[in-house]
Amino acid sequence: MTAAVRVLHRDLLVYRHIWRGSLFSSFVTPLLYLSAMGLGLMRLMTPASTAAFDGFDYVHFLGPGIMAAATMQSSVFEATFPIMGKIMWRRNYEAMLATPMSVRDILGGELLYIGFRTMTISTVFLVVLTLFRIPTSPLAVLGIPAAVLVGLAFSSAVIAFAATQRNDSGFAAMFRFVINPLFLFSGTFFPIARLPEPAQWVAAATPLYHGASLIRGLVLQSSDLRNWPIHLAYLVVWSTVAILVAHVLLKRRLVR
Repeated sequence: MTAAVRVLHRDLLVYRHIWRGSLFSSFVTPLLYLSAMGLGLMRLMTPASTAAFDGFDYVHFLGPGIMAAATMQSSVFEATFPIMGKIMWRRNYEAMLATPMSVRDILGGELLYIGFRTMTISTVFLVVLTLFRIPTSPLAVLGIPAAVLVGLAFSSAVIAFAATQRNDSGFAAMFRFVINPLFLFSGTFFPIARLPEPAQWVAAATPLYHGASLIRGLVLQSSDLRNWPIHLAYLVVWSTVAILVAHVLLKRRLVR
C-alpha cells in the first residue's frame, strides 16, 4: 500500500498544475445541465409529468443522474489516454517496475488517484445540487462515496481494456458505442421504464444505472433507495471483478 501511495503522490504532483481549471469545469458542467435541461425542459412539461419522475420535478430527477454520469465520464477519461501514455508512450510504468514496485502497486495507486478525482468532482456536483435546492435530506452526502464507487467500477474496467490496446483507436470506438449510449439510456435523463422491455434489461445490467439509482435515492430519498443493497452489491461485485481482471491484463502487458 505504501508503494501505491507513492504512485498517488506522483499523480497529485501533476494534478496540482491543473486543479484550478479542473474544479472550474466541474462546477460549470452541472450548472449548465441543470439550467438548460433541468429548468429549461421542466418549463415545457405539464404538472402531471412529475408522476413519471417519482413525484419530483424534472430538475430534481436530472441532477443526481448527471452527477453519476459525470463521474463515469471523468473516471473513464482518466483510465484511457493517461494510462496508455504511461504504458507505451512515456513508459512511466516501465520505469516504476525497475524499482521494487509491483503491478499491484501501480494499479492501486492509479485507482486511488481516480478515486480522489471522482471525489472532488462529485463534491462540487453536490454543492451545485444544493444551490438548486435538490437534496432533500442529509443522506445526500453519501452520494459522494457512491459516486466514487461508480468511478471505481468504470475506471477499473477501462484500465483492463487499455492494457489490451496497441493504439488509441479502440478508445474512440469505446466512447462512441459504449460510453455515449450508457450516458443516454441508463436512467440519467429519464426512467428506464420508458424504454422497450428488452432495452430495460440491458440498461439495468449496467453500472451507470445502478450508480444513478443509488445516488438519486440518497439525494432525493426517492423510491430508488429501497433497492440500495442491490445497487451497492452490484457496484462492489463489478468493481472487484474488474480490478482483478485489470491486474491480470496489466501484468501480462508490463511484465515480460
